[in-house]
Amino acid sequence: MPGHRYGRRVSEIPWWGLPLVAVVFALVGAGVTVLVSARNNYARSRAKRTKRWYAERRDAYVALLTQFERASYRLRTALDSGQPMPGPYTYLDEAGPAVMHVRLLASGQVRSAALAVHLLLEKLYTPKPTPPPGVDSSKAVREMLGHVPLVMQQLEAAIREELEIESTPPAAAVSDLPARSLRSYIKRSPGAAKPTSGSQESSVTS
Repeated sequence: MPGHRYGRRVSEIPWWGLPLVAVVFALVGAGVTVLVSARNNYARSRAKRTKRWYAERRDAYVALLTQFERASYRLRTALDSGQPMPGPYTYLDEAGPAVMHVRLLASGQVRSAALAVHLLLEKLYTPKPTPPPGVDSSKAVREMLGHVPLVMQQLEAAIREELEIESTPPAAAVSDLPARSLRSYIKRSPGAAKPTSGSQESSVTS
């Protein structure tokens, strides 16, 4: 009778069944490995792009703020010393590349704030800057120059918001503290249990 060659009923799995199962499991394992590797590569690539995005904008904003500060300082020095005011091309040749770099990279809020500072300094570098309404023409340059730090503060605030720069460091979690700091943190906490006099006496007697 078929199936009773060895005195008992044997398995009816064909001879190629076990190799086929092994091949299927091997393919599934290889597929899972490829998927995990692709996910890790995508995560690393995304983190690298985010880091490059942050570094490019940070460097461009620092360069632009430096150019604005240098341009305003040159104007203040010329006014205080009575020297002739620098020409407009001096400012455009120095600050122009930094302004264009920011215009290409920055978001709308930062770009608008940067253009506000740029246009104000560009007016100050003209031979006869147009004074604001109600300002004496003889004091126009000094009055307009006093508005430069205020406009730059708006630019700095927009940059901090875009780059998510915080003025205070993040609070450290209790699990991140070292063992010594953790013990001192527990001792300083108001809910920490204080040893009673009975426990102190028992510790002394022991």
